[in-house]
Amino acid sequence: MKVRIDPERCQGHGRCYDLAPGLFVDDEEGYGTVLGDGAVPPGKERDARRAAANCPERAIDVLEEA
Repeated sequence: MKVRIDPERCQGHGRCYDLAPGLFVDDEEGYGTVLGDGAVPPGKERDARRAAANCPERAIDVLEEA
């Protein structure tokens, strides 16, 4: 599983890095940024889905890998 943030939709509410600090951080302007390459470590899948579900702009995509 991977996560990504669409920078054109992100408005900087910060819910992603508040709910899943191991997956997201804020940049110098307060917008969410994916840590590393966006790979979700085992056991953090629920955090990724919760962050995506709580993004007001639906800027977070959760990509299920085959």
